[in-house]
Amino acid sequence: MSGLILSLRLSVQPRRQQAALPVTLNQGCRTVVLVSSLKGKVTLITGASSGIGAATSILFAKLGAKLSLNGRNVENLKKVAQQCAEVGHTEPLLVPGDLTDEEVVKDAIDKTIGHFGKLDVLINSAGILAMGSIETTDMEQFDRVMNTNVRCVYQLTHLAVPHLIHTKGCIVNVSSVNGQRSKLENEHLASLVEFQSEVWTSVGRIFPSSQVFGQLHDVHERFCSGLVLLLLWSPGVIVTEVHKRAGLNDEQYAKFLERCRETHALGRPGQADEVAQAIAFLASDAASFITGVNLPVDGGRHAMCPR
Repeated sequence: MSGLILSLRLSVQPRRQQAALPVTLNQGCRTVVLVSSLKGKVTLITGASSGIGAATSILFAKLGAKLSLNGRNVENLKKVAQQCAEVGHTEPLLVPGDLTDEEVVKDAIDKTIGHFGKLDVLINSAGILAMGSIETTDMEQFDRVMNTNVRCVYQLTHLAVPHLIHTKGCIVNVSSVNGQRSKLENEHLASLVEFQSEVWTSVGRIFPSSQVFGQLHDVHERFCSGLVLLLLWSPGVIVTEVHKRAGLNDEQYAKFLERCRETHALGRPGQADEVAQAIAFLASDAASFITGVNLPVDGGRHAMCPR
């Protein structure tokens, strides 16, 4: 297939997880290709108070980005900001709040531009999961998921695009591999929490992820001459608190992660800092010839569970 590059890692045993490489040229005998510096790039990151958003914030600080951080948990957001300041030596701007509130979204953009004078990168990392069936999921729950995972992404993009065109910036949307593979872990989750297999997809990530994927192509076609639009398609099984917030208890979550040995080609779930590395690449000048892309960062999960 023209334009498709496949990178295969073959191993009898699951590939051992390696710590994220520090930003340095010295890595023993290995030759390391570094992500271009993000120095001076004004970056707004949503969902920065935990999980992928927090890990991305800290890595971007290390790489020299100027950060504007959004999150609902103010206490956690301040802790992340402190870590960013320690590794990046500059204080991030905090724009906390629930992005389902239109004024919070507008405020995040306005304060970022007011403080830094420009916007180079928008990272839509905020997102939630929810559990229920088509019979038990009411419209309030449905709206909460769609408003968080789709509507606020659209509004942020709408407000950010004029500024990103000016800087020839980029958008990175953190979504889910479930947007393309609707029955990856659903049956296993169903056995754990006793809900129908369609549930996880319908109110969790499938509809929202598909909508975000559609937005990617719509906006890319409109602004491709002045705006680089990128979609990072991250799987659901990244070790964060999102699954527990959706309803899994500690025992259920442990079983869920154990299942990843079979459902992931690399034999394990991913870590938030591994996703952050991919986001940093897409936002950097190293990815200057990449746009409109859907990049799985999933340990081969989509390949192990084809449709």
